[in-house]
Amino acid sequence: MREMKDTARSSVRIGYDGKVHKIFRGHQAKERFEHEVLVLRYLAGRGCTFVPKLMEVEAENLKIVTTNCGSRVDQLNAERRTEVFAELETFGVRHEDRELRNITYRTSDGRFCVIDFEFATILDDGTGKSISLKPSG
Repeated sequence: MREMKDTARSSVRIGYDGKVHKIFRGHQAKERFEHEVLVLRYLAGRGCTFVPKLMEVEAENLKIVTTNCGSRVDQLNAERRTEVFAELETFGVRHEDRELRNITYRTSDGRFCVIDFEFATILDDGTGKSISLKPSG
């Protein structure tokens, strides 16, 4: 496996099969794990095709395995970045960390994708309420 990220909050590696392995750790690891799983399942149910798809969920290890959404993006103008995150909102999710590090580029279809949903907000959970782990500040 190739290491992509190793921080106090998570470890992300890409397997030789191309799948992304993410292990949550540190502050609120269990809550962040559960929330990312919830958001990814929500987006899958809404038919969003430019986010990772869950392949495996290992609750006991706080680990998810997802499809790979492409390569990191080094540059993207502010207008296009805003468009990518705005499109995500049409699927009912607001990304609360709208940084370039959370956008990838999938060469197979020339698509910008969005990753890392630990603190994303589901705008309406079906009951008229939103769901978020966004730190208040």
